Amino acid sequence: MDWGTDGQMAQLTHEQYDDLERAVRDGSRLSVWRRGTEYVVIPSRLRMLDGREAVEAIHPTTGESITLYLDDVDRIEVVR
Repeated sequence: MDWGTDGQMAQLTHEQYDDLERAVRDGSRLSVWRRGTEYVVIPSRLRMLDGREAVEAIHPTTGESITLYLDDVDRIEVVR
């Protein structure tokens, strides 16, 4: 599942939110593109932060935490 491939962050459908929430619950990896950089992360939480939807995630190799705001993201794909 991916979205936002046209260079603009699209509004997420119910199915896309379900996929994102399932990835958080199951610990599935996400491939997230933001400003031309790909981040492969394991999402730990989806929440509102300062009025913006954010995915809190962990880098699977380094353990570094990262917060990705959905309105900043160009593309997200759940890695299956």
